Amino acid sequence: ADKVKIPLLASGGFGDGRGLAAALALGAEGVNMGTRFTATVEAPIHQGIKDAMLANDERGTDLIFRTYRNTARVAKNEISQQVVAAEREGKPFEDVADLVKGLRGREGLISGDANHGIWTAGMVQGLIHDIPTCAELLSRMVADAENIIRSRLHGMLIS
Repeated sequence: ADKVKIPLLASGGFGDGRGLAAALALGAEGVNMGTRFTATVEAPIHQGIKDAMLANDERGTDLIFRTYRNTARVAKNEISQQVVAAEREGKPFEDVADLVKGLRGREGLISGDANHGIWTAGMVQGLIHDIPTCAELLSRMVADAENIIRSRLHGMLIS
């Protein structure tokens, strides 16, 4: 933050007001959210996928493609577990390509079948406890961040 002259956005693992307050304290102007926005009313994916994220916690992800030098964090499901197993066995990418192709993942997002393909999701799933509208999510996050800054952080200076 000290080195750049343009607005800085923090990215990765943000989903509530605590994260927003922390990012602001570290010098960011705001946060970038991916997984959290997919669990909103407006997200153009099937409710079944949103419900799967709601049910998951921070351990509900897998890192795949590490052995192929292209790591991705995805929601843990039957397909991601097959990919992890194949990589552990040293299998080449061609052996998992049909499992991870984008079309297959898209079909799952449309049908709501959380085990049909892979879909990107972060550990922030552990902070997802509801499926609000985007407006509700952002209003709540800003209010929570303001409350943390006013009460907790400001209180640390006063004491």
